[in-house]
Amino acid sequence: MNANVYDEVRAPNRPQLNELEEPTPRKTKAPARTVSAEWLVPAALIMLSLIPLAADAFRLTELTGGAEITPANSRFFASPLPVVLHIVSASVYALLGAFQFAAGFRRRRPGWHRAAGRLLVLCGLLVGLSGLWMTLFYPRPAGTGDLLYALRLLFGSAMVVSIILGFTAIRRGDVIRHRAWMMRGYAIGLGAGTQVLTQMAGEIIIGPPSELSRALLMGAGWVINLAVAEWAIRKRPAPPARTASAVVSRSA
Repeated sequence: MNANVYDEVRAPNRPQLNELEEPTPRKTKAPARTVSAEWLVPAALIMLSLIPLAADAFRLTELTGGAEITPANSRFFASPLPVVLHIVSASVYALLGAFQFAAGFRRRRPGWHRAAGRLLVLCGLLVGLSGLWMTLFYPRPAGTGDLLYALRLLFGSAMVVSIILGFTAIRRGDVIRHRAWMMRGYAIGLGAGTQVLTQMAGEIIIGPPSELSRALLMGAGWVINLAVAEWAIRKRPAPPARTASAVVSRSA
């Protein structure tokens, strides 16, 4: 009995935790390593887009600088507006879209995320629609067979549809589907960067590509990007631990 009295005297005001309650974790400041790690994905996406963006800048310089007209570029000089719209919108879409993959930056600046998202919807639609227009109405360049023609129509249409579905999803307040469709649209739009790598690998392995192998290597670039996007979409964080209130409600 003396021991009980002693314990009560030593800690009369000590709060007693219910066995169903969990101590509240202390908030800790995120280490600098975590902050820098969130920019790895945007940096990788920008790096992937540099080569096609450089090619687009060269094409734009040709059009504005009065370069010599050749069989390879004559279709662009004959109707320059679609290709100019495609180049400008693709540059904005690739570079600005990469920053949307920095989750912490999105949460810290939601206003920026929404404003940039509206611009990305416009640019993404311009990329897809101008690409479809050029595929349908420009003369086919040398080495473009029926398979590559069909793939360009397929993935160009898929990009436009993905962006529209992503936009309509956020208008309904469905954030999960919005992110999924926007990621798919961006993956298709960034296909030109991956196609540089697939064509380089194809030339190293099988030599100069034929009409068929070129179409397959181009298609592989889109498929690889979409596969990575689907993996990222379907990847789910571990479910949160059950809270005390959830345990109480289940036991009641």
